Amino acid sequence: MKGIHQQSSLLNALAKNNLLSPEIAETINSEFSGQDKPFIRFLVEEKKLNSRTVASTLSRSFGYPLIDLSKFDASLVPEGVRNEKLIRKHNALPLYLRGKVLFVAMSDPTDIDALEDIQFNTGFSTELVLVDESSLQKSIDDVLESDVEALDISDIDSNELAGIEVQEEQSDNETVGQEQDDAPIVVYINKILLDAIKKGASDLHFEPYEHSYRIRFRIDGILNEIAKPPVALASRMAARLKVMSKLDIAERRVPQDGRIKLALSKKKSIDFRVSTLPTMWGEKIVMRILDSSSAMLGIDMLGYEADQKDIYMEALDQPQGMILVTGPTGSGKTVSLYTGLNILNTAERNISTAEDPVEINLEGINQVQINTKAGLTFPGALRSFLRQDPDIVMVGEIRDLETAEIAIKAAQTGHLVLSTLHTNSASETLTRLLNMGVPAFNVASSVSIIIAQRLARRLCTQCKAPDDIPHDHLRQLGFPEDKLGTFTIYKPVGCDDCTGGYKGRVGIYEVVKITPEVASIIMEGGNSLDIAHQFQKEGYNNLRQSGIVKAISGITSLEEVNRVTAN
Repeated sequence: MKGIHQQSSLLNALAKNNLLSPEIAETINSEFSGQDKPFIRFLVEEKKLNSRTVASTLSRSFGYPLIDLSKFDASLVPEGVRNEKLIRKHNALPLYLRGKVLFVAMSDPTDIDALEDIQFNTGFSTELVLVDESSLQKSIDDVLESDVEALDISDIDSNELAGIEVQEEQSDNETVGQEQDDAPIVVYINKILLDAIKKGASDLHFEPYEHSYRIRFRIDGILNEIAKPPVALASRMAARLKVMSKLDIAERRVPQDGRIKLALSKKKSIDFRVSTLPTMWGEKIVMRILDSSSAMLGIDMLGYEADQKDIYMEALDQPQGMILVTGPTGSGKTVSLYTGLNILNTAERNISTAEDPVEINLEGINQVQINTKAGLTFPGALRSFLRQDPDIVMVGEIRDLETAEIAIKAAQTGHLVLSTLHTNSASETLTRLLNMGVPAFNVASSVSIIIAQRLARRLCTQCKAPDDIPHDHLRQLGFPEDKLGTFTIYKPVGCDDCTGGYKGRVGIYEVVKITPEVASIIMEGGNSLDIAHQFQKEGYNNLRQSGIVKAISGITSLEEVNRVTAN
């Protein structure tokens, strides 16, 4: 009865201010029965009332102050009152403390029960401030999501860790019993996974040996030892990871591949790709973190120089042709491809990808997971794509002649094709295709641009220091003669804000167009050295030269340039 009385009070206030007719107000009162959403949200979403107009009307009618949440700093919300269950239950957001009074943002001024519940749970007196429903929902999501982003592993207790949800995990009775016995293992594994996310790791390695067990994270491309748990726990930790990945825990003789989706909140989840490998002393397990946010960085965040970015964007704007990204495993090829696909991903385009594996799910793009055991191969997927009216096709990797020929045929018949190869430079990419058996004419006429890339660690901006390197040495290393003395080379130092003087990574690129002159060399049977020489004549920086540009800019160190560009 109390709820019906509150609804009637709200509807009468809106009717008196001519937002609703009395007849419509009476109809709404009956229609709301059985709804699982707050009444104000129902009015705004279902009856198409303007959220701000409703809020200002209720503010005048009930005498509560109205504030604009879009100008409120979410970081002011006190840590001790960010109870997600309470906030979601009452559709109310605690904003700030003034003395012993907690000010609470709500869109429904009649919900006194919510204020009393928040007062009981927080221990503070409560005061209501009115806000519009739409901005309230956004602010609640922002505040609760920021809690996930700023998650501090050291402050999480065991109960919270054990409650992290592994989505779609299925367990039989035996597994449930085992997990109850291994509750400390469950908590420990969850802590390791959260720690990896917090530290920005790309891979986790769980490695058993005869007398020891170690856990390493790959951070900024370098493996770092994180923990050495007792070797007696090796089999139990492997079993827990395999349960989370939905793998066969009884099978320890052959490699297995799986996936974990870790739900950190209602809106934030992280995927892990899991691979097991039998070794002499147990199963080594490697997990790769697949965070979709890495594919949404935008091209300006990847480290392309202005001219390199222009070449890539121009190629993406073409209706047909082939864009090839090349480099060793872990050089950022996937992020470069996904960044291009995100730029191309519009409602007017049909985009299909064939990947092994699909690392990051992209909304609006038709992604196909290659399954060779079931007969779904790269060539088979490509043939199907071409029967489905594609505009853009992405092939995870060109591994053989059959895949190369179909991809090139697609590029020659009005489709834009993106793909990768494992080669060391742009010129070697072209000769690799020729060595596969692709006719020289098809290579010369279909490939538009090639991006060869590496990932170098960024110097920490808080602690990097000038590095005193003689000009003669810089000259020998390839630094431009006319710029010597006009720049400072920096070296890593190390501080509490970084790992060994580095924090994050930046791409180093060789981005080249296949010009008529390069096409002629290909047709004449030139080798990779001939092609590389032509790229230099046309003014394209190779990987080494691009790395030097990054060192001159103070983004990375000379040591790091040498590490990632050495052939």
